[in-house]
This record gives sequence, C-alpha cells and structure tokens, in this order.
Amino acid sequence: MASLGLWVTRRRDGVGAGERALGYARAQAPMLYGFVFVCAVETVGVTFLLAGLPVAHWIMLALDLYTLAMVLGFQAAAVTRPHVVGPAGLRVRNGALLDVWIPLERIASVRYDLRFPKTETAGRQAQERDGVLEVAVAAQTCVTVELTEPVTAVKLLGQRVEARTVRFHADEGRAAVAAVREALARRAEEREEGRERDGQGEGGRGRDTVTPV
Repeated sequence: MASLGLWVTRRRDGVGAGERALGYARAQAPMLYGFVFVCAVETVGVTFLLAGLPVAHWIMLALDLYTLAMVLGFQAAAVTRPHVVGPAGLRVRNGALLDVWIPLERIASVRYDLRFPKTETAGRQAQERDGVLEVAVAAQTCVTVELTEPVTAVKLLGQRVEARTVRFHADEGRAAVAAVREALARRAEEREEGRERDGQGEGGRGRDTVTPV
C-alpha cells in the first residue's frame, strides 16, 4: 500500500545514484488493469443492488474500495520497486514480496534465457527448488544468473531461501543482461587498476630502500 504513495509522487524505492533500474511491471499490467476494471464494475453493481440496505451497502463499498486499492498496490509495488544493478551488485525484487541481493563477485554468468515455469509453479510469484529461485512475472522469466556461492532471498513474512541460480523477468531482458555484464566488466577493470596501483606502490617502496653502491 505504501507503494501507491511512491507511484503517485513518481518516486522509486532503492534506486540510488550510479544505479540502473530494470523494470518488470509491464508484463503483468494488462492482467492487473483488467482486474481493476472488473472490480470497478462489481463495485458499481453492488452499490445499486444494496441501495436499500444502508449497512450492507457501506460494508460492501468499503471492501470493494479496499480490493481496488490492493490490486493497484500490486502494480504500484512492481513499478516503484524495480530490479536494480549497480557497482556493488544486483538486486532482484518482486514488488514488496521478495528481495534478493546478489553481490557482483558472486555472479559467475548471466544470460538471456526465456523460460515459462512449469504448471505447478507458474501461479506462484517466486518459487525455489533444487537451488534455483524463479521470480516469474506473467508466468515467465527471461534472465538467468548463475552464482559461484548461494545467496539468501528474503520473502515478505521473513521466510529465507537459498539459491545458486536466480531466474527473473525484466521488461527489456537483453538490456538487463547487458547492464549486468557492463557492471561486471567495470568491476573487473577497477580491480585490475587497483592491482596495478598496488604493484607500483610496492615497486616504489622497494626502490626507496635500495642503498646505492
């Protein structure tokens, strides 16, 4: 529900300076907006049907309006809490329901990999099995991240699961893969520059201690 306020004010949660947001809300938008339309029609219909019963009318109106807010809240959470890639790592999220932090040093590979979860898991927004965490949107994932070490995913009610492979959906899957690879390349360059500076520093100290003959 807090995401509705962020959505109205056009703000996003957890996207800092130097970080790139990877959206995933577009795939589920048609379905959720369809639910909103159905709920709105149902609210109007129930209002007319219960016009002669004031108590029941107000109870049902409150429930219907709350349902509308909840459905919009799911979309708002997806819009305002995107996946994020930055200099330190990759953050995979599913609205307010799931948050996975993956340090760049644990990423072995990332690739575009369009998949449709099996029937028994397609209806769930995040499912972990055999060390693979699937964060599907509209019953699909398109980015697969292989890890060198497992990471811990925290769900809404505090449940924790570990995964060595994370699959998630992004509206621009290939661009998301490119952004992660760019972050990995930049980190590798920074490490190499750091090693060169350390080597020059050690060489310099070595020269200072040499006694001329």
